[in-house]
Amino acid sequence: MSTLIQFRIHCLSPPLQFKKRSLLPPPPPSFLSHPCSDFSLPKLRGQRIFHSNGVLARAEDKPGNSSSPSSPSSSQQTQATDSEKKIQELTSSSGECDPLCSVDETSSQDFEATYQPKTDLFKALAILGAAAIGTVAINQSWVAANQDVAMALLFGIGYAGIIFEESLAFNKSGVGLLMAVSLWVVRSIGGLKIVKNDIWLVLYKLTCKFTHYLVQAPSTEVAVSELTHASAEVSEIVFFLLGAMTIVEIVDAHQGFKLVTDNITTRKPRTLLWVVGLVTFLLSSILDNLTSTIVMVSLLRKLVPPSEYRKLLGAVVVIAANAGGAWTPIGDVTTTMLWIHGQISTFPTMKALIVPSAVSLAVPLALLSLTSEVNGTGQDSPNVLSSEQMAPRGLLVFSVGIGALVFVPVFKALTGLPPFMGMLLGLGVLWILTDAIHYGESDRQKLKVPQALSRIDTQGVLFFLGILLSVSSLEAAGILRELANYLDAHIPNIELIASAIGVVSAIIDNVPLVAATMGMYELTSFPQDSEFWQLVAYCAGTGGSMLIIGSAAGVAFMGMEKVDFFWYLRKRGSGGGDDSDGGVFVVVVVVALAVSGVAFVGYAAGIAAYLAIHNLHLSLPMTVAQVPFLSGS
Repeated sequence: MSTLIQFRIHCLSPPLQFKKRSLLPPPPPSFLSHPCSDFSLPKLRGQRIFHSNGVLARAEDKPGNSSSPSSPSSSQQTQATDSEKKIQELTSSSGECDPLCSVDETSSQDFEATYQPKTDLFKALAILGAAAIGTVAINQSWVAANQDVAMALLFGIGYAGIIFEESLAFNKSGVGLLMAVSLWVVRSIGGLKIVKNDIWLVLYKLTCKFTHYLVQAPSTEVAVSELTHASAEVSEIVFFLLGAMTIVEIVDAHQGFKLVTDNITTRKPRTLLWVVGLVTFLLSSILDNLTSTIVMVSLLRKLVPPSEYRKLLGAVVVIAANAGGAWTPIGDVTTTMLWIHGQISTFPTMKALIVPSAVSLAVPLALLSLTSEVNGTGQDSPNVLSSEQMAPRGLLVFSVGIGALVFVPVFKALTGLPPFMGMLLGLGVLWILTDAIHYGESDRQKLKVPQALSRIDTQGVLFFLGILLSVSSLEAAGILRELANYLDAHIPNIELIASAIGVVSAIIDNVPLVAATMGMYELTSFPQDSEFWQLVAYCAGTGGSMLIIGSAAGVAFMGMEKVDFFWYLRKRGSGGGDDSDGGVFVVVVVVALAVSGVAFVGYAAGIAAYLAIHNLHLSLPMTVAQVPFLSGS
């Protein structure tokens, strides 16, 4: 690596010479064909070449003008041989261009072959034209007079772009950010036209001091105030997610999760089904759903050979990850949002939702255990993760990282500060710890926090930022309040509203759904830890399991195992196992239900379990205490 770095520095600045002799050996022939090499680009203007002594020259230089020093000594030949070996190792391991190539004036031949200036110009003009049309449309008087309708249309168009992200080839993060800015622009320019030094301006300001919303449409000043308040709330979630993602990446870099996955050694299909579901359920209650899914699917790829059975286990991972994240404040983005904004608290939510969440997983596991894929023969595979080694101090980093995540609710209870402060505290402790234990280890840079920051899902965080700011603009305009009044008038049952949110979350991202629900209903209507908010937390967390695109866990499984949308929707288990008493049940239920259907049955069973426990005023400790052989009676 040091040779390559020296060579890069040599390419970017004139070589330091002593007595007309270069300090660097000439590059080996293998390097000249590497994608990063300037020599693979003979057609480019200003091409660079090397003299026999390794001195950099320009292609325009005449060969006769270059000096030709005497033949190199034996020590230089040895250095050249060592350099060639090192560079061959680097080039053989990766054919991708080194990041330092971006500061050079050359580019790869592949880029030249795919470069189409006319097409790029057309795309750029199309985007600029769309932006110009949008600018003209926003400045129309109709937008100012019909602010609510304009904002609803903008949100619908933006959300359609997010839903059809794959078809339109536009990243949903970019669409979300554009939607957020556009909505707040409409919010700021809509309403009354207030002219400077006008008498109505004075009356407007005086009125806003006392009633704030007596004037129907706000000015830019009020919109900025609303945006500042919304940004403060959104930033809490963004900082919380950034801290949590970074901690998880640090633990993952040290192979800390091997402590969990290495303990799964069973090869019995039915036992493995339940073990994978339970481990994912517990892992997702602490980590986010996406990370839990990636860890467990990676485990399955090493444990089970490619088969329908492995895909079925992957579907179980998706269901378990969503169920496990629904009953803890830090297990899912939606529960974190509700927790940070005060709709739910830590221990009452965990006590109320752990049984429904467990039921939503246990029912699908019981149904899938009756299929022939699970009742087949054992799977022969090599030892789990036998080829991977835990990084130095992996156990220490794993313990501190998980402890930092679990300590966040405790920090909030002790100090009263927002949860993101506790998450930043844990990140700071882990940052200092990794810097200390890896001090002086230059080959361990990938285990430190700066490298972890480069691997976190930044575009996902920006997507949350765009969505939350968009929803906050609708809340500021009063649109969500009108929607809540409409739902209350036509669907008076809050259980049905919460259940519908879960079903819709299988199609539409649950983050904006929960954000919209938080804006629709105030804490004065439904206080903290009320039945409504707990049901919203459960339904939004587990409802995404009904479709593979309904959650981040499903999308990750879809990409890692190359599972398409219709496999999850149509995959049906074939009847297997006993043909006696349960044969009819197997044929009617298991064969008739696809993975999506099994997930829906678990979702409905969890809601029924919550309503039964809530209406009977039961809890898990009370239920356990009533069991005779456990209570000691």
